[in-house]
Amino acid sequence: MMQWDALLSDDRLCQPKARPTSTRSNFVQDYDRIVFSAPFRRLANKTQVQPLYENDHVHHRLIHSIEVSSVGRNLATIIARWMVEQHHLDAARERDLPDIVQAACVAHDIGNPPFGHSGEAAMGGWFAAGFAQAKTGVLATLDPALRRQFEAFEGNAQGFRILSRLEMYRNDGGMRLSKAVLGAFAKYPVDAQSCGKITETYSGVKKFGLFHSDLGLFESVAQTLGLPKEVDNGGQFWRRHPLVFVVEAADDICYNIVDLEDAFTTGELSFGAVRALLLGDAVGEGPSDESDATQAEQIAHLRALAIGRAVESCAQAFIRNYPAIMDGTFSTSLVESCDMSRQILAMKKTAGTEIFTARRKTELELSGRQIIANILSGVLPVYDDLAAQGWDVDRINDHSRHLVRALGLDLRDITTPETALHALSDFTSGMTDRYALRISRMLSGI
Repeated sequence: MMQWDALLSDDRLCQPKARPTSTRSNFVQDYDRIVFSAPFRRLANKTQVQPLYENDHVHHRLIHSIEVSSVGRNLATIIARWMVEQHHLDAARERDLPDIVQAACVAHDIGNPPFGHSGEAAMGGWFAAGFAQAKTGVLATLDPALRRQFEAFEGNAQGFRILSRLEMYRNDGGMRLSKAVLGAFAKYPVDAQSCGKITETYSGVKKFGLFHSDLGLFESVAQTLGLPKEVDNGGQFWRRHPLVFVVEAADDICYNIVDLEDAFTTGELSFGAVRALLLGDAVGEGPSDESDATQAEQIAHLRALAIGRAVESCAQAFIRNYPAIMDGTFSTSLVESCDMSRQILAMKKTAGTEIFTARRKTELELSGRQIIANILSGVLPVYDDLAAQGWDVDRINDHSRHLVRALGLDLRDITTPETALHALSDFTSGMTDRYALRISRMLSGI
């Protein structure tokens, strides 16, 4: 059974514990570090679901992240109050839960590449094809055991890399966030190699969320937090931090409900269809048909009510499943196990058939895939050249130097095929949609 005294550790990654020097807790400071970071700012120009350039009123990744942090904080506040009342948590730590969840939530998409989840698929597809065809260069010489983490490129793993390695204190703890926040952020505490071996069905091992090179960093986090480490079929993973389920629920609530509002805004779903999905079984809760409110105002009102109901429902699901969550055996999500699961499943099904398959969305995925392929193919020769020169930056050829200068490529700390491909991924996944389009055109001579 995991213990909250350890789970709420405010020790910072790669930083000795120091006496507090601020009236803000480490968890509040973590939130501030994240929202003032460059990767977080770039989320303002990354696609959530709808193409950004067609409508100024739909959600992008940054707005989505802020909304998720708000919902997560409210959800964690309800849970913390119950835990104090049930003597599972000391009253002095009650505020820590919402602070931790808010910080983890606002960072949850920080590793996502341009063009939404289709960008992840595009990057993974390019790497898979590259590994299959390459005869020389860094793609050919990478240890085959490390290929899967690139072939199934995962924004969650890239997010942990950004938070713990790339930003602020480079390769020395990154943002040096508290271990509680990093634990709550790590939705899938397993690397790609182990993920392919594990036969366990517990939630948290269906995808990977850590790169092989970051296992040591997460090991430090997990040991401090007391997350149980398991070995199965030659693979290893950690049980999820209990607050991971809260962060995950906040994300699930927001994208399932808010995607409907965006689909109404863009005209992909009718007022009646969205109204029925948001109301669910709560008939009569929203404005009546005779109300003088506009349809957009009615949808906004119903969206707010639906989020409120979902927060309460997921809080109750956490409470009902508390023992299994605390011993690491809870095997589903809070949204799937809450009383609103049927309604949210209907929303998700409609999104899959009506929103994600819309023509504009499909066009975005096709163009995004080509844009990302152009970038990766155009920049890869720099890293192949660097490898051929024994990783000596001073010896790369003139063309590579021009690309480095034009693109601002960071060639620090690259000494192996693995670090080279991570650097290529860092550069590409960190782009905004608009910047990716511009660089693709430049590399293509357009």
